[in-house]
Amino acid sequence: MKGFIAVVLLFWAGPALSQVSVEAAWARATPPNAKLAAGYLAVVNAGAADRLVGVSSPAAARVELHVTTRDGQIMRMRQAKALEVPANGRLELRPVGAHLMFVELRRAFRKGEKVPVTLRFEKAGEVQAELAVGDPPEHTERHKH
Repeated sequence: MKGFIAVVLLFWAGPALSQVSVEAAWARATPPNAKLAAGYLAVVNAGAADRLVGVSSPAAARVELHVTTRDGQIMRMRQAKALEVPANGRLELRPVGAHLMFVELRRAFRKGEKVPVTLRFEKAGEVQAELAVGDPPEHTERHKH
């Protein structure tokens, strides 16, 4: 019986012992009637490889994982089912790359507020984060036109 309880506790505590964390989470402010917004962040993984498989937020009807790629002179955006998080590495979600797409915003994102998100990982489980609405954090790569 003690062995069974130990195994149950190990599986139950697994996500709580996750070595995945979030840094530099942000989004730009949106116009009052915007229906879409993008979010950016860095996932830092101090453990085994994982996958970001979903995101949700009370700020939008749904949040999708998107990837932007260059096809010659044309930039194309597509929805991704999951994003790989390398072992002992980082997954960078940034402008003109992988990002979060908030669809059917419940209201505009206003500068200075925080947007809550729940990130779902294949192994690490759920991780809560907040995106600061405003300008990109100073240490992130800024998009240049």
